[in-house]
Amino acid sequence: MAPTSRIILTRHAQAEHNVDLDYSIPDAPLTPLGKKQAASLAPQIAQLQHEVDLVATSPLQRTLQTTKLGWGPAVERLGIKNVICLPQAQECNDFPCDTGSSRELLEANPEFAGFDFSQLPADWTSKRGFWAADPESIRKRARWVRQWLRDRPEKDIVLVAHGDVLRNITAGLNGPSEYAWKNAEVRIYRFDEKSVSSEDCFLDEEGVVAAAGGYEPTSTEMDLV
Repeated sequence: MAPTSRIILTRHAQAEHNVDLDYSIPDAPLTPLGKKQAASLAPQIAQLQHEVDLVATSPLQRTLQTTKLGWGPAVERLGIKNVICLPQAQECNDFPCDTGSSRELLEANPEFAGFDFSQLPADWTSKRGFWAADPESIRKRARWVRQWLRDRPEKDIVLVAHGDVLRNITAGLNGPSEYAWKNAEVRIYRFDEKSVSSEDCFLDEEGVVAAAGGYEPTSTEMDLV
């Protein structure tokens, strides 16, 4: 549907690693407060819940939880099995908190019953090759995500992801965005008309819709706190 499609980007709610900057927590899930933030997001975006045609999410635990709670009405309407688990939208860094769980672990978790993990490649948690945490690999992965969004036929697409990768997905000619995403924040973008047909296909921000929580640092910012 590009270049006219709306891209609705969402950062996950507060996760365990955000609280004490403990980046050793494997595939850090939401905190109890994070779950409340995600649930409180849903009524703030009530109209969008009826308008979206597709929901995609990073397959890390905190983004799956945010998708299920924050976009619950849309997920129920479209069907949880139709939510696309997009490993390319995983968080950038190679800390344990930013490394996903295997397909087997995700499928065994009753909290994620109904999600379709069948398209997750075995190496998606490796943080090597295409999945590596170096700046060039991240840039290419973020560009891949923009191209994927551009080539989808749907008009209104939700992507639930992470602060660092969202800054790369919303990059421009001068590099990644420096915006500090808030917990459970929703921002709407459209494709830049000048670059939409190029391999970069940059996004232009249209507006901020909602934010259910305050700012929490991501692992790239750990040295800045």
